[in-house]
Amino acid sequence: MGSYRCCICFTRKFRWSEAKPTEDVREAFATYAEGGAHMTADQLRQFLEEAQGEAGATAADAERVMERVRQLRRPSHLAKLSKPPFTLDDFHHYLFSEELNPPLQPQVHHDMTAPLSHYYIYTGHNSYLTGNQLSSDCSDVPIIRALQRGVRVIELDIWPNSARDNINVLHGRTLTSPVELIRCLKSIKEHAFSASPYPVIITLEDHLTPDLQAKVAKMVMETFGDMLYYPDSESHKEFPSPEALKKRIIISTKPPKEYLEAKSFKEKDCDTQKENDSNEEEAWGKEVSDIQTEFELANKDEEVQDEELADDDDDQKERQNAPPEYKCLITIRAGKPKGHMSEALNVDPEKVRRLSLSEQELVKAAATHGADLLRFTQKNLLRIYPKGTRFNSSNYNPFIGWIHGAQMVAFNMQGYGRSLWLMHGFYKANGGCGYIKKPDFLVKAGPNNEVFDPKAVLPVKKTLKVKIYMGDGWRMDFSQTHFDAYSPPDFYTRVGIAGVPADTVMKKTKTIEDNWTPVWDEEFTFTLTVPELALLRIEVHEYDMSEKDDFGGQTCIPVSELRPGIRAVPLFDHKGNKFNSVKLLMRFVFV
Repeated sequence: MGSYRCCICFTRKFRWSEAKPTEDVREAFATYAEGGAHMTADQLRQFLEEAQGEAGATAADAERVMERVRQLRRPSHLAKLSKPPFTLDDFHHYLFSEELNPPLQPQVHHDMTAPLSHYYIYTGHNSYLTGNQLSSDCSDVPIIRALQRGVRVIELDIWPNSARDNINVLHGRTLTSPVELIRCLKSIKEHAFSASPYPVIITLEDHLTPDLQAKVAKMVMETFGDMLYYPDSESHKEFPSPEALKKRIIISTKPPKEYLEAKSFKEKDCDTQKENDSNEEEAWGKEVSDIQTEFELANKDEEVQDEELADDDDDQKERQNAPPEYKCLITIRAGKPKGHMSEALNVDPEKVRRLSLSEQELVKAAATHGADLLRFTQKNLLRIYPKGTRFNSSNYNPFIGWIHGAQMVAFNMQGYGRSLWLMHGFYKANGGCGYIKKPDFLVKAGPNNEVFDPKAVLPVKKTLKVKIYMGDGWRMDFSQTHFDAYSPPDFYTRVGIAGVPADTVMKKTKTIEDNWTPVWDEEFTFTLTVPELALLRIEVHEYDMSEKDDFGGQTCIPVSELRPGIRAVPLFDHKGNKFNSVKLLMRFVFV
């Protein structure tokens, strides 16, 4: 009897069935095929226009869809012999095809001629790190991967090498192994526009002496040549547009200080070194020392490290004027907050700049100077970076920055988790080009100079109905025993909204037991007060009674860009890589 039970379990785990059309799909086919067994090109065109919201659809478009479905569903030699009728199964295959029926349009469609300050810009933090912030290798590989994903802002921390005659990229005062700056620059040049033609901004955290700054300037100019953009004057009243900067490389860093007289390094450390060092390192303080033993760091506090650094570098004791060629390369001039936050957020009508705040500084500024943040970001650039205690390269809630107009919400792209899923999803908008036009209410003030208030309770602007029909593809992308050793998986879906606090919510379907192609057929309604900034969050999990539920895929989709109708929605893994086959069939309706 025991042997018989084992056999039953073995056969159950391989049981699956092809995804079949749901009732709504059958009804749509019957309606537009006018009760017939197959659909004509004009009937499909009518479905595309009326049910899918594709106003410009033509009969030729419908015919191309039909032909592609025939190619995908039938062997090529048979597809060429005849044009079989477009059946219900063909119709269902079209709807469930990510290639033919995606939830987002793939083209750039935002106005790209406004100043850079009017756009959210896909921004990386410590772009050269392969792993954690303390002991991972530095490499150009994560830079290449970020650019291939569409990231437009690459951050490089530049330091003298051990011989003080060249420049390395590394996370200073940690055990991260360096990579040469020239290697990073060459990789940026090669891959900058592989995913998007719009400008790549290199933010430099500069820890160099003037002679090495001059070497950086020469290196940058020789590497990028005509790709490099830099302004005619040191300051300008507004930034250029992404369209005007297509296929260009831009440098952003703090303008080098000019020292009119020699100071001891100790004095400079007090009044200038902290301005020139990366903002992230200032936040480390006690937290770094707490884990120095674990990472085998030297048992010295930051002051002792600085003193020894000074002893090693006599040049630092008498820094002279920064080389003019280096200063001239800076298109986006950066700085950290000085004095009171209201002063740091002051808007100068004669020039624009970039300000960097840590995630904690942003939270404090949002609580006390929310309106100042909004006015600042209408003209200037605001960069937000992770707090220094995120040693494992985790990330934070990006919406705090986005709802206050911050253009550069910098993330550790080598990490993963729900925050990074939101970032990936947000930048699927506008064809995935890495620049997203901010809503008008974030770039324009009202008649009395009033600005958007993220804390205000606003009326519902739009209602989104989401129906989750079914899922498929796990049987192709996962081993038969990945979720359960003895039976098919028990899938459920979590669906909700990420956005302003009033819109944020998550809901859940029922669990479908023992099925590789689960059919939920459930609808959820979401009311949205700020749909322009909302993301639709979708996660699939496999229920496990005794342990943590298994992960089955996720995606985040910009609500403002959702194509209405029945759509195929591809899912992604933990790290944001798209599965080959896993997808959901869903319907989106705006009311």
